[in-house]
Amino acid sequence: MQAEPKSGNPGGLVAILGLVALVAGLIVMLLLPEIRLIGWVIIGIGLALLAVAIVIDFRRVRRAFIGHRGRFGLGTGIMSFVFVAIIIVVNAISIGFYHRFDTSVLERFTLTPQTIKVLTDIETPVKITAFFVPEDQDPLGIVSYLKGLISEYETNTTKISSRYVDPDEHPDLANSYGITEYQTVVFECGDRKRLVPPSQYVSLDDSGAVSGIQAEHAFTSAILEVTGIAQKKVYFLTGHGEGSIDTNFSKAKEGLLDDLYLIGTLNLMTNPEIPDDCAALIISAPQNSLTVDEMVSIQLFLLNGGTVMILTNPGSTVDFSTIIGPWGFIVGEGTIVDPSSSVAPHQDMPVVPPSRNIFGLPAVYFPGATAIIPGEVVPQGVISNPLAWTTNSAWLDKNFTADSTPVFDSDTEIMEPLRIGVLIAYPVDAAETRYARMIIVGDSDFASDEHFDSANNGDLFLNSVSWLTEETSLISIRRNVQPFRRLVVTPGQSNFIMYSSVSLLPVILLAVAGVIWWRRR
Repeated sequence: MQAEPKSGNPGGLVAILGLVALVAGLIVMLLLPEIRLIGWVIIGIGLALLAVAIVIDFRRVRRAFIGHRGRFGLGTGIMSFVFVAIIIVVNAISIGFYHRFDTSVLERFTLTPQTIKVLTDIETPVKITAFFVPEDQDPLGIVSYLKGLISEYETNTTKISSRYVDPDEHPDLANSYGITEYQTVVFECGDRKRLVPPSQYVSLDDSGAVSGIQAEHAFTSAILEVTGIAQKKVYFLTGHGEGSIDTNFSKAKEGLLDDLYLIGTLNLMTNPEIPDDCAALIISAPQNSLTVDEMVSIQLFLLNGGTVMILTNPGSTVDFSTIIGPWGFIVGEGTIVDPSSSVAPHQDMPVVPPSRNIFGLPAVYFPGATAIIPGEVVPQGVISNPLAWTTNSAWLDKNFTADSTPVFDSDTEIMEPLRIGVLIAYPVDAAETRYARMIIVGDSDFASDEHFDSANNGDLFLNSVSWLTEETSLISIRRNVQPFRRLVVTPGQSNFIMYSSVSLLPVILLAVAGVIWWRRR
């Protein structure tokens, strides 16, 4: 019998072309959504080619399915299908039940505990209307950042809903809200409304270019305002040459704002009574003495359960004994010198490790400090703890000068651990349910703009205020602020990143597996 001549396999070639067309169509749809119709056309061509291949090699296809090898391949295909189905079901379940982990060192993709606490306390719905331009018209990526932030808010509560409006396409709606700037976000709750324009969350450098963005504080404050949730207010005393909260202590002010405090200034010479909404009064290194009436106002504030932080410096001429004397402490005369733990070569800048500060902060330092010394008599009921203290080899140098090396004088000075700051509490009612609180620190520069971001000085200041206002949940090592970093992508690129991470690789693997199966059947 004459052997039948071999011929090519046109059906297999057509099938391969069909699979290639299917993959190409999916790629076009993912990468170029603006020409999605063309992607559908390519997919349709691929399906048509597969149908033609089946018609051309119908007998071979039929044998492939009903033969021994075909049945084996069919079983393998079913098992693969079941496996893929299980993966899809597991992913579908994970959409509703999941936990996210922020592995970035600065936790840049996690809302602060303060904001999360606010969101859990919301009882009334809050509507967010964001007037954004399309993302492809926002080269700085601000819209993408804000959308991600709003999504985080919605993830942590069911009481917040959002919508995005292009003010150019809906000018009437924008006018009804009084929108004058792009990227303005409106928060509404009942009859209350708060607008947050870009000027409240975008930082500019000296040239006017965007240097950073931090919208969480502005957004959370807006939510607190429209929902009517009360915020604690911290006042800085003025009128005696204190450092300005806008120039000398601006970073401390921003830190308090990020902790969701309201900030105000108070001049007791013009307003002799401390306001009822004062959660803490900060006296930051006054250059001139307080009047008797001011001292009395502060004493009455403390006796009624108020809280005060006093920051002083070596050589200060302001006498705080009238305020702190009744609590059993005095401000020392001289400058702390601690050769064993200081910022070299400055022995008058003590460094305090976690074992020597009450909050366990990794490291804080004080650029020139005096000691807070216990008095001869400590009133009954007063509870005190050192805020930070020196090593055993420190002393209070009464003749310190910056241009000479300090020398310990055993005749007039004592070498011992010294308190750089103290925390004091005193019950103001018989049941001891309400306490007056005071913090005294022998240095103010550690919280100034020059040193606030160095080591953990800012954390020490903010944790101290949190202790005063009894916000113990905020006493922690705060994450560092980082300049805004952005990955600018087009909508098509964004879709590719999303879809490729979910389906592109499985589709390619299935296509390759199909080709291998078809070739080896």
